[in-house]
Amino acid sequence: MEKLNVGQTKELFLYIADSIIESKPFLTEIDSQIGDGDHGIGMAGGFEKAKEQLQEKDLKTINEIFSTTGMAMLNSMGGASGVIFGTMFMSGVKGVAPSEYLELKTLSEIFANSLKAIKERGKAQVGDKTMVDAFEPAVLSLRESADSSKSLLEALRLAEEAANAGVENTKNCIAKFGRAKSLLERAIGHQDAGATSTWIIFRSMREWVERNGEC
Repeated sequence: MEKLNVGQTKELFLYIADSIIESKPFLTEIDSQIGDGDHGIGMAGGFEKAKEQLQEKDLKTINEIFSTTGMAMLNSMGGASGVIFGTMFMSGVKGVAPSEYLELKTLSEIFANSLKAIKERGKAQVGDKTMVDAFEPAVLSLRESADSSKSLLEALRLAEEAANAGVENTKNCIAKFGRAKSLLERAIGHQDAGATSTWIIFRSMREWVERNGEC
């Protein structure tokens, strides 16, 4: 099981959606400390819509799964989080050849595209206390794993660890975007909610693959 077929990829995304939905109180609490307090609500709502779309549509490629998820989030969440997390899934598959299988190399390519699109759109860099602080290390980890021919499961474990380290690093940063920007040094000591959501996404991917067979 070095790759996931369309059905398995769909189940993976439904599991991610459920994990984010279940994390709504946790994400809301984190965002309430330095943000507007609506991140958990927005992420849960976005993934609820994505889950609905994934279950309703007859999707033939993994590209359609990514784009359907991203579009659902973009259209239902609104605000910066909707744009950024919609881009995370939707923009990654642009230019990627349609495929019925998701393997490590493809996942690495998709998320590398996503990272580039997010940074171009939002202008955030590592150290700005945003989801990029977790996403970029995870994407770089996936690329390294793909280059060294690691298994999908091991690659996701390492990417999850990299994302988690990125979340921890946000506690040391002054925010450059959003409401937290006005707090200056008072934001130090608090983790970023968007980075936390990104870590949950990678954690969920690792959990699903781990529970459904060594990859």
